[in-house]
Amino acid sequence: MKIAVVGTGYVGLVTGTCLAETGNVVTCVDIDQKKVKDLKKGIVPIYEPYLENLIQRNIKQNRLFFTTNLNSAVKDAKLIFLALPTPPGEDGSADLSYVIGVANDLGKIIEDYKVIIDKSTVPVGTAEKVYDAVSKNAMVDFDVVSNPEFLREGFAVDDFMKPDRIVIGTTSKRAKDIMSELYQPFVRQGNPIIFMDEKSAELTKYAANSFLATKITFMNEISNYCESVGADVDMVRKGIGTDSRIGKRFLFPGIGYGGSCFPKDVQALMKAGREVNYNFKIIDSVMKVNQKQKISLVNKIKSYFGNDLNGLKFALWGLAFKPETDDIREAPAIYIIKELLSAGASVTTYDPEAMDNVRSIMGSKINYAKTSYDALKNVDALLIATEWSAFRNPDFSKMESLMSSPIIFDGRNLYSLSIMEKKSFYYKSVGRKTINNLNN
Repeated sequence: MKIAVVGTGYVGLVTGTCLAETGNVVTCVDIDQKKVKDLKKGIVPIYEPYLENLIQRNIKQNRLFFTTNLNSAVKDAKLIFLALPTPPGEDGSADLSYVIGVANDLGKIIEDYKVIIDKSTVPVGTAEKVYDAVSKNAMVDFDVVSNPEFLREGFAVDDFMKPDRIVIGTTSKRAKDIMSELYQPFVRQGNPIIFMDEKSAELTKYAANSFLATKITFMNEISNYCESVGADVDMVRKGIGTDSRIGKRFLFPGIGYGGSCFPKDVQALMKAGREVNYNFKIIDSVMKVNQKQKISLVNKIKSYFGNDLNGLKFALWGLAFKPETDDIREAPAIYIIKELLSAGASVTTYDPEAMDNVRSIMGSKINYAKTSYDALKNVDALLIATEWSAFRNPDFSKMESLMSSPIIFDGRNLYSLSIMEKKSFYYKSVGRKTINNLNN
C-alpha cells in the first residue's frame, strides 16, 4: 500500500518506518525543512533503539520517503496517518490545532477515497471534528479512523512490530477491511485487532495511560508509607506483583513518572471530564501525588544536610525521564536540578543520551560531565534519577575515591540493600531502609 504519515515526531517516525519495513511505500511529511533534509540522509532527530538503522535501510530500498509537500505525499496514498502533536493548552486540554489544521488542508487536496487515521493521542470526539473539517472542502468519499498508538519510548520499534493488541475505531466496513489488511503482518502470532467505535478507541488510549500512571503513583505512595513504618517496598512489590489480578509491571517505586505521554494524557483526561461535568477524583490525586514525588529526593537531601544546601556540590546520574531515550519532557531530573539550584547548590550531570537536550534548556546553569565517573569529582553526594543499565554495576571503590563524601540518594532503587550493606556508603533509596556505613 501507499501510505502518507503527516508529522515526523516520535510517533510519526516509528509508524512510518515500521509500515515501510513490512513492504508498504511510505511518505512522511513535515513542515520543518531542515528536519526533512536530515531525514532524507538518514539522520534521525531522536534517540530510539533500532530506529535509525530501519530508516536508513528503508530509504535505500525506496520504501520510505520524506517531504515538506503535503499534496504530493497524499496524492496516491490510500491511507493518511495523522501523527501530529497535541500539546496541553493553558487549561490542560489537548490542543487540536495541528490536527484540525491538516484536516482542513486534506479536504482541499484529496481527489479519491482515502482512509484518514488519527494516530495522535486525542480527546473523545476528535474523529468527528476531523471528519467535519475534511468534509467542508472534500468532493470525494473518505473515512476517519481512530488508531491510537501504545508505544513505549525505548521499545517503540519492538512494540509496533509485535504489538500486544491493535485498537481501531471505525464504523465503516470499507475502512475496517483496509485497516485489517494493513495490520495483518503485525498480528501473525495471534494478538488481536480490536475493532470498536471511534469514541471508544479514543478513550482507550487515555484510559490505558491514566491507569498505568495511577499504578505507578500508588506504588510511590506505598513506598513513602514503607519509609514511615519500616517496611521494605521491594518485598511488598513482589508480594502483590505475583497476584495475577495485579501483575508485576509498573510496580517499581521511584521519583514519579514523566515523559511526553503520561503527564499530558492524564491532564487531558481530567480536563475532558470537567467539560462534561465529571470530576475524575482518582486522576486528580494521581497528578498531585506525582508532582510531589518528583522532588521527594530533594526533601531527603535537605533533611540529611540540615536544610542547608548552599555551596554544596551534587552529581546527578540520569536526565531522561526513563532509560533508552533522550526525552526529558517532564523528567523528574529537571525538577530536582531546579530545586537544588534554587537552594544554592551546584550540579554536575551525566546521561548517556539526554545531555544535549538538557543543555538546550539549562545552558551553563549546571555542569556536564563526559562520563558518569567524571561527574563524581569532589561532590558532596550522588543523586540517581534514571535507571540506565550503565549505572547498575558501578565501581563503588572508584566512586568513593572520587567523591568528597560517599553519599548516594537513589531515586530508582538501582542497588540491592545486601550489596550496599557491604559498602562504606550512606545509601538512601525509595521505600527501603537507609544504610549508613560512613563510619565503618
